[in-house]
Amino acid sequence: PSPPPQSLRLVAPVWNRGTSGIRGLSRSVDPEGSQRKGRTLLQFLADHFYDVEAVREYLLQKQVLKVLRKNRSSAYIKERYGPYVAGAYFILKQGGAVKFQDKEWMRPTGRGLSGELWKLREVPIEAVDASGCAITYQGLDHLLALKELQSLSLQCCPHVDDWCLSRLYQLANSLRELSLAGCPRISERGLACLHHLQNLRRLDISHLPAVSNPGLTQILVEEMLPNCEVLGADWAQGLKLGPEEQSRDTASSPIPA
Repeated sequence: PSPPPQSLRLVAPVWNRGTSGIRGLSRSVDPEGSQRKGRTLLQFLADHFYDVEAVREYLLQKQVLKVLRKNRSSAYIKERYGPYVAGAYFILKQGGAVKFQDKEWMRPTGRGLSGELWKLREVPIEAVDASGCAITYQGLDHLLALKELQSLSLQCCPHVDDWCLSRLYQLANSLRELSLAGCPRISERGLACLHHLQNLRRLDISHLPAVSNPGLTQILVEEMLPNCEVLGADWAQGLKLGPEEQSRDTASSPIPA
């Protein structure tokens, strides 16, 4: 009588004994038949796929924790040096730039933060360039404390969303310029919250992929903020053309594949 079939061998101990890749695995499989080889190979693929998913999940969690650390409250710095220095410290650590009143723009350098920063606790910040920074809803607290802030650029900030825009009313008295261009998580709902910012004179809402109807949205924002120049005219270009110009433009446009 034929010997009883052996149980399926796990891949992990085989892999740890020094085999490498699929070729090493194929040599370690019992040569009784292709079915056993197939089962062992499937076991390897399943284990390997699980490992990839685990690594991916770990990297995602690590990235989230990194963003949370960047947006932690600087309570100690705020208590010791005041809200202006704390806000500047937060932006500079993120890689952005700040402009104190009657001062030149201050940017991070390879040698760390400028020593002059700690001497400016009484000087208001009038402009912040946070383009591309990982600012979140919580991290926005550092900016909302800057009550003399006139210009704010949040261009291409990946975590700035509609909830963040709902908090900007706290800067309504001072804010004159605001850039939201290229923020992937801002939609029409968030833009509607900007009606509080009646002192705005310039607003950039171009290239917002979450906005479903850019042309109509721009028109509504212009009506909502009548004294503000709203940038993003390329979105509404087709809406401003007459019927004849629209037909000519359509006829000259290439047909998408």
